[in-house]
Amino acid sequence: MIAVIILTHNEELHIARAIQSVRPFAAEIFVIDAYSTDRTTEIAQSLGAVVLSHRWVNYAQQFQWAVDNAPITSDWIMRLDADEVIEPDLAETIRLQLPTLPAAVTGITLARKHIFMDRWIRHGGRYPLTLLRLFRRGCGRIEQRWMDEHIVVESGRIVHFSGGFADHNLKDLSFFIDKHNGYASREALDVLNQRHDLFTRDGSLSAGSSARQAGLRRLIKERIYNRIPFPLSSLGYFLFRYIFQLGFLDGREGAIYHGLQAFWYRFLVGAKVLELERAIADLPNREARLRRLAELTGLKLESPAEPSGQGGESGDV
Repeated sequence: MIAVIILTHNEELHIARAIQSVRPFAAEIFVIDAYSTDRTTEIAQSLGAVVLSHRWVNYAQQFQWAVDNAPITSDWIMRLDADEVIEPDLAETIRLQLPTLPAAVTGITLARKHIFMDRWIRHGGRYPLTLLRLFRRGCGRIEQRWMDEHIVVESGRIVHFSGGFADHNLKDLSFFIDKHNGYASREALDVLNQRHDLFTRDGSLSAGSSARQAGLRRLIKERIYNRIPFPLSSLGYFLFRYIFQLGFLDGREGAIYHGLQAFWYRFLVGAKVLELERAIADLPNREARLRRLAELTGLKLESPAEPSGQGGESGDV
């Protein structure tokens, strides 16, 4: 039995598609809604999902709250974003193979493809993105970070299921830009935390506890990429993806995607790190720095690893 957790806020465009894609194998579907003002909850309930409302702080806290508080009875839990889809071949694989796994297997990775402006982005290192999205109840949790959070399992073995798994957001470029602007503020906080120890860092991701690809990307980002001046690192990253990883083969849509996600977004993160670091440079202590960062970012800066009054993962960006 599988319980699927979907986090939502104003996702009426996507929620029915997401729910319908997991129906072939899901025994329970929980939609954790951050007080949507559109028809998200109405649609979800009409399709048989259990809807729970909870105040949003960040993705990691919201998902962990769901794991800890939703009335889950299934043996397995799946994380699915509202704009993601499990395609029929993968749904059939999960339905048939999951019951046959030995107890030693506690996590399952999936290969996600990204659809941008209705085109599958196959190059530039964007496919496959291997992510741990299924885990045995009681064996896994999500990292408590502001950005780039991943599910980790504390013990056991991880296996991979092949099949179609797509991130296909149907909203426009303005939404994409606004979303990544928010992502950049959150990622800048994680970079500042790495440098200044503003709050407890969750370093749980490793090759053995989650997808190996995710662990390697994290290692390169924190130990190499974040130490390079951002005008150079962002340009170098774009050229690496667009030329050496053949991103140019993704056509016009790929040029837009790689230009925005590999260059503009990375440059924006670096610029925000610079701006925020200057803003807190002369402040006397951790508390004053966190207050100032909260004012500038609009984020509720209780420590992601020490949530207040809540339970214990774009984006995968």
